[in-house]
Amino acid sequence: SHDDSGGIDSDAIDYSVHEAWNEATNVYLLVIYYSLFLYFRNKRKIMRIFTVPPTAEAPSEPNFYDSMKKIRLRQQLEMYSIGKIVLCPLRCSDS
Repeated sequence: SHDDSGGIDSDAIDYSVHEAWNEATNVYLLVIYYSLFLYFRNKRKIMRIFTVPPTAEAPSEPNFYDSMKKIRLRQQLEMYSIGKIVLCPLRCSDS
């Protein structure tokens, strides 16, 4: 790959550039294929995110917090009822 003057000839440089370009484009194509694969695998989820209008999505946040409050309230009620069941025999025996 060396010519008579001692430097690297243009063919070797062209080849190394060509090889580096091939490697870069191979990685680039792999990334594109992988992202397309992920896109088509999750297409329904992604499209649902983009197709929901902002006006319809705005009330969903308070609903989430309301449901969390209801869950918390239900947990408190369950704990209260469990406590009554456990403590009632002790209290009933006193009276």
